[in-house]
Amino acid sequence: MAEREDGTPPTLLRRQLGRFLREAREGRGLSIANAAKEVQLSFNALQRLETGRTVNPRRQDVRELCSLYEVGDEQSEQAVGLASRAAAAKGESGVTSLGGLFSDAFNMYVSMERAARKMVTYQELVPGLLQTAAYARGLISAFLVDGNHEDIERRVEIRMERQVIVTRKARPLELEILLHESALHRVIGGPKVMARQLRELAEIGKRPNVSLRVHPFSAGTVWGLPATPFVLLDFGTDNRGEPLEPPIVYLDGAMSSDLYIEKRDVVERYHEFSEALRRTALDEMSTRDLLRRAARRFDSEG
Repeated sequence: MAEREDGTPPTLLRRQLGRFLREAREGRGLSIANAAKEVQLSFNALQRLETGRTVNPRRQDVRELCSLYEVGDEQSEQAVGLASRAAAAKGESGVTSLGGLFSDAFNMYVSMERAARKMVTYQELVPGLLQTAAYARGLISAFLVDGNHEDIERRVEIRMERQVIVTRKARPLELEILLHESALHRVIGGPKVMARQLRELAEIGKRPNVSLRVHPFSAGTVWGLPATPFVLLDFGTDNRGEPLEPPIVYLDGAMSSDLYIEKRDVVERYHEFSEALRRTALDEMSTRDLLRRAARRFDSEG
């Protein structure tokens, strides 16, 4: 793992700022050397910024880099805001709360999702990475009750673009979904949309990098507590076997702030929770059979 100048690991906020700037630079086809020269930074200074090792990232540097990379005004302002927050953070408790400024165009979670090698998630709706466009449209429309058509369609398009990390040929995301059975009954977009979505789930569950298992109503609760949706993200290791980044638990804040948890004991607890869910979930073949039966039921209702 890259280290900041005082020898401690880069904080989550600095890593995310660095990831955003690196992706923006690469999107413009610029090398670190060329980009640094354009904004009058040294090669090492920009490299430190991109790896989260700059202890106090300067707002002006971030603004000039965003301008060089032709980043849109909204994303640019959010990146500058993230630099301010990263510079103000003297250390992290292992739990980062983000919402508002960092939850729309500058989406922290989507950036982490792209960087992850492995994801384990428990959900009570079809997760975004496996949603059909019609299902996504139904969900987004229900959430953005006052949203206009263009905004809804833009969000649907972004969600569809995210899914390439599952289906790409080169190093696709290793994805494990533990899906509560309620997701098969909660109608999103109407019966026809549900029938197609459930069939798509059954098919994508055959991919070698995807494990999809339903946690049935009959399994009751785990550890005596109702499960709540969560995502476990693992970023892989370097050639020395060291984590590229700490694993993270992500909790969607819905109407409030999202939570990103790096505390080792809490992350381990969620791994244990995932294992408890696995022990009581259907196997993959039984899951596909259940999905197809549910799809046929929706066909008859449509």
